[in-house]
Amino acid sequence: MKRMGMMTLALLLAMPAAAQAAPADVAAAVAATDRPAEAIKLDEGRRPAEVLAFLGLEKGDSALDLFTGTGYFAEIMARAVGPEGSVTAWEPASFYDDKAKAMLDALTVRAPNAQVLATPATAPAFPAERFDFVMINLNYHDAYWESEKYKFPRMDPAAFLGAIYAATKPGGIVGVIDHVAAPGGDTRAVVEKLHRIDPAVIRADFAKAGFVLDGESDLLRNPADDHSKLVFDPAVRGKTDRILYRFRKPAA
Repeated sequence: MKRMGMMTLALLLAMPAAAQAAPADVAAAVAATDRPAEAIKLDEGRRPAEVLAFLGLEKGDSALDLFTGTGYFAEIMARAVGPEGSVTAWEPASFYDDKAKAMLDALTVRAPNAQVLATPATAPAFPAERFDFVMINLNYHDAYWESEKYKFPRMDPAAFLGAIYAATKPGGIVGVIDHVAAPGGDTRAVVEKLHRIDPAVIRADFAKAGFVLDGESDLLRNPADDHSKLVFDPAVRGKTDRILYRFRKPAA
C-alpha cells in the first residue's frame, strides 16, 4: 500500500515501523565506485541524492526513467530501490542506436534490476498501472520537439502524458526536471530554438492529464541563468535554471 492518500497514510502511520516503506538508499547508489566516470561528473550539477529524496523514491519501488539517454538516473534509481525494486529505462527508438544500446546494456550488467525499453516516441506502450515512480529529467520539453535530422517524430504531449498516467499506479509519483524558458511564446517554437520550456506549460499539461502538483523544490534553480540562451551554449550548459516538480496520480 504505497502513496494512497491521507486515509491510507494515517493507517500506515499506525502500523509498526517495519511495515512502512523505507526511503531508497540513494546516497549509497550515488557513491557506488563502478558508476561511469562521465555520470559521476554530472552529480554536482544534478544533485541526484537530494532530488530523489525530495521526490520520494522508496525501496522496492517499480520505477520508470523516461528519455533515459545515458541511463544516468536509471542506474542510480535501480541501485537505490534495491533487489526488490526495478527500473525500466525508456528510450525513443530513434535515439536507440548501437552506441546507446551498448551503453544501456552495460548499465543492466551493473544494475541487474534495470531493463531497457525502446519504442517509437509516438507509441511508448507502457504496462498499465505498473510504476510507483516515474522520472523525466530534462526531457519533457521534447514532447514539443521534432527533428528530421535526428529522425525524431512530432509527439502529442497530451497523448504522451496519457500513456504515463495510465502506466502510473494510483498514488504514484512523477518527477519532472526541465530547463526554464521565459513565460509566453509558442511552446514548440521556444523548444525548437532553445530546448527550454515555460514551467506554466508543464503545470498546465500535467493538470489536464489528471496529475496533481504535490511539491516543488528550488534545488536546481539558478537565477543567474540567461533564459534566452540555448541550453547547449557553453556559457550555460550544465548550469541552466531548472524546475523540479513532484506530481502525483490521485489515489483510486
